[in-house]
Formats: sequence, C-alpha cells, structure tokens
Amino acid sequence: MPEPERREVPRAGAVESIQRAEVDVPESRLGDLWKPQNLERLARAYWRWLNRISLGLIRVVYEPESRIVVLLFRPLALLRFHSPDYETSPSHGTVTWRIERGLLVSREGREGNGYLRISVERPKDAEAAEPAAPPPPRGRVRLRVEVAVANFYPWLRGSGWFARFGTWIYSQTQLRIHVVVCNGFLRSLAKLELPPARAGALVGEIDGGGGGTPEARAVDAEGEV
Repeated sequence: MPEPERREVPRAGAVESIQRAEVDVPESRLGDLWKPQNLERLARAYWRWLNRISLGLIRVVYEPESRIVVLLFRPLALLRFHSPDYETSPSHGTVTWRIERGLLVSREGREGNGYLRISVERPKDAEAAEPAAPPPPRGRVRLRVEVAVANFYPWLRGSGWFARFGTWIYSQTQLRIHVVVCNGFLRSLAKLELPPARAGALVGEIDGGGGGTPEARAVDAEGEV
C-alpha cells in the first residue's frame, strides 16, 4: 500500500488527507462495480468498517438528506454530511459526502466545500501504479481505490495563539486515527466483501444521483441507524 498523501497540517486553512491502495478483484465482477447500486454498497462498507474498528462506539445515522456520524448517541454528532453524490463511468466510480457540520468541524468549515470521497478506478495500462508490483493473477484485474478528505477545517486545531498547540494535538489524535481507519478499510477491500443493499434501500437517491425522497432513503444496516 502506498504511503498516505498527507500534507503538513497548517495552523489555519483547510486540511487534506489522501490514502490509496491497489486491489485485485475478479474480472467477472468488474462490470457490476461501476453501477451506482454497488457504489452504495461500497459506501456502506466504509461505515460498517468504522463501526467495527470503533467497537460499536461510532455509528452512522441515515436521514433523508444527510448521514450523521455519532459517538454512542445522536446528540454527539461528530460529523454531519449531506446525502452522497454518485458518479460512474465505464472505468471509474466515486461516492462523495459533502461536509455540513459537526463537533469535529470548526465554524469556518461548516457548509463549505469540504468533503469525504471514496473513488475506485481501473488504471490505464500506461498508468501501472507501482512499477515493482507483480501483475494481478490470471482472471483478476487491478483497481486503484482512494479515500480522500479535502477542504476540512478541524475544530480540534483551534485558532489564534492556541492553533500552535492545537495543530499538533489534531495531527497526533484525530488525523492519525483517520489514517489508521482508512488504511484498514482499504486493506479490507481485498476480499471485496461488500454488505448487501437492502431491498429498496436508497433507490431514489441512487437513481437521482443524490437527493431523492425521504421514502426512498431506507436505513437499518450493521452500524447504521
């Protein structure tokens, strides 16, 4: 797995963090991967992994127009995202959650341009990611998966004179935990065991590419409420 692309955390302004991995998957399943329904399953896999690695302390609440990451109970909303946007092409797919607000988001980062994004793509032959990496086994293809957080304004960093210390605190706690979670999630994709989409789950949201009606937003999955 490549080293995470993580720039030095500034004392002011937006923060970015990117983790990438290459996953070999059965070629027979490649065509289905670019369907929005399966991207939704990939998104659910991320939330399920977050729930598992936190031993159930962190859960995701599904609402008609949002996803809320909570610590134990709903009042402790760490992060609140808008409902996801899905983008697909014959060799690429992304799921993007725009950051709305939350306890971990500073005032200047609320309702801004911040987002969490999971991307999957099949690299072109001319873009073989790791020259030293062996080719995938027969019958399998190599995909590049990326988890990125961009334009994020951490509350923990603080501002003014405190930012000098807050930046270090954020780097050694929240950011470090985020990197561990993302790298673990990327490694878990090697088996491509995605949680099943429940009947009728998020149909309106997927068909519309985001948005949709409350009736189309089913909930209820492991680690989700």
